[in-house]
Amino acid sequence: MNRGSRISLLASRMCALLILLVAWHVIATALGRPILPAPSVVLATLARELVGPLGRHVGVSLLRVGASIGLAMATAAPLGIILGQSRRLGNAFAPFIYLLHPIPKVVLVPVVLLILGVGDLPKVVIITMILFFQILVLVRDAASGIRSELVMSVRSLGAGRRALFRFVYWPATLPAILTAVRQSIGTALAVLYIAEIFATRYGLGYYIYLQGSTLFDYPRMYAGVVAMSCLGFGLYVAVDWAERRLCPWVAADV
Repeated sequence: MNRGSRISLLASRMCALLILLVAWHVIATALGRPILPAPSVVLATLARELVGPLGRHVGVSLLRVGASIGLAMATAAPLGIILGQSRRLGNAFAPFIYLLHPIPKVVLVPVVLLILGVGDLPKVVIITMILFFQILVLVRDAASGIRSELVMSVRSLGAGRRALFRFVYWPATLPAILTAVRQSIGTALAVLYIAEIFATRYGLGYYIYLQGSTLFDYPRMYAGVVAMSCLGFGLYVAVDWAERRLCPWVAADV
């Protein structure tokens, strides 16, 4: 993507953001109720709260999501490559993936909390489960699509397993890994919100629920919602940046 295209893309995103803010202001003015404050009020509250308690909640949620993404990539990517390259293992694990992948992981939140208790671990585990199957399926399909002639030609040059992973499997499956992470960000944050409502005192989910359902401080509640939206958008942009840096051949095709 050249510089002109990037400027055009940035301009279109800024225009979309401006339209959303104007629509929000119009709806808030027409409604005229405290339950929906104007965007100027919410943004002012957000700026004030970020240097206060909200900043800590953002940091905690970011650490949980970041740890989940790293753990899911470290476990699902190698397994996906193995299943994609071994027809026997792929056929053996296919029924389990078929049964477990469609299950909405959000229904497992109470179960995970009961088993693992309070703290960061159950929340990381829940988000990891969501990302795990997304990455596993896409990486498995990408690995199974690698031509055997390519693998044989690299092996004929004396490449071992480590070289095959570095020069064949990793470049072929990395775009699938990043695509899976990109597709799962919204779902992961939605589950994070639900998980942070239970048995915790820190995190954006706790902050939003506390301000909206307990204190009825709607400007702060919406400030938390905007902060979580910005967190999701930031993660999405980070994945796009990583794809441009790590997969330049994909970016060149766009």
